[in-house]
Amino acid sequence: MPMKLGARMMKTGLAVAVAIYVASLFELTNEVIAAIAALFSIQPSIYRSFQTVIEQIQANIIAAAVAIITVYTLGDSPFIVGFSIIVVIALNMKLKMNENTIIFALVAVVVLMEPTDMAFLPYAGARIVSLMIGILSAFVVNLAFVPPKYETNLFRQIDRNTSDILQWLRVTTHHLSDEPALKTEMNRLQDELRYIDQTYLLYKEERTYLRKNRFTKARKMVLFRQLIATTKKSYDVLKAFHRLEGDIDHIPKDFQEVLVSELDKVIHAHEKLMLSLMGRIRKTHKESLRESETPDIPKLVEQLIHIYEDDHDHDKLIFLPLAAQLMEYHYHLEHLKRIIKSYQRFHYESHRSMFEQKRAR
Repeated sequence: MPMKLGARMMKTGLAVAVAIYVASLFELTNEVIAAIAALFSIQPSIYRSFQTVIEQIQANIIAAAVAIITVYTLGDSPFIVGFSIIVVIALNMKLKMNENTIIFALVAVVVLMEPTDMAFLPYAGARIVSLMIGILSAFVVNLAFVPPKYETNLFRQIDRNTSDILQWLRVTTHHLSDEPALKTEMNRLQDELRYIDQTYLLYKEERTYLRKNRFTKARKMVLFRQLIATTKKSYDVLKAFHRLEGDIDHIPKDFQEVLVSELDKVIHAHEKLMLSLMGRIRKTHKESLRESETPDIPKLVEQLIHIYEDDHDHDKLIFLPLAAQLMEYHYHLEHLKRIIKSYQRFHYESHRSMFEQKRAR
């Protein structure tokens, strides 16, 4: 879910209340229709809300036009309503409307084509007005609520999830993890990664109106994208170790010690990068980042390959995916290190508030 549940509930409830209240002020008999329209129109951000208003107005115009023409030419029997639904779906798909907008347009068709003893045009007009009141009520509520700071929220989510993954990775490599607990945590961590992707999408959609801020945001998006990619890769390494935890004992003890030692260095390097980004390391940027180069993953993978070549034990080929994951993790860490250095050089001081807000929470 892209927003906190509490905020979403409040916005939805308030939008419905406003829609019903405004519809009653206009003495419309279709307050429920306005409420339904508000439910479909609530969005987690102002940008998405604006997009939704435009799309839903267009979809409702199409639905109203199809309903009115169909009723006057073919009638309002159930099969005619079904035919109108097909036409509206086809037209909205042609215009590449999203699924929720199409569903809302179909609701509008059914509402408008409901049989009535009243004159059709005044009846349809009142219902169209009710739909518009619901749409606009949700838009006003979206504007009234201060949107969440997706930048701060995104970094906080990445930092928390990365810390959890690295802790479990350290525990797992030392054979200290509890199997049921780890399995539960991995499912939770995977859900958290999906949540991070949704928050990143919302941050990406936020409009930047000042030209001088667009380049800064572009750099931040590159940084966040690599932070997310590196966190996901650490999760992939954790999954690989989890799958192979029972087979680690089949490789030589000296290599096991090297493997654990090198992975500890990798974990430490990832933690140092996060701390350096937040300004918690009281050293120059070059010194703090240079220490992240300590792990030698390529050498570790090379040793693993030599074990296969020396023993000719095909059962040990199951460790090749782990070697590949470690190499990719190493690559992402190196890339993240370069991006952080660039970001700190050009933007860190002027955007320190993002990290200060995180510490204050």
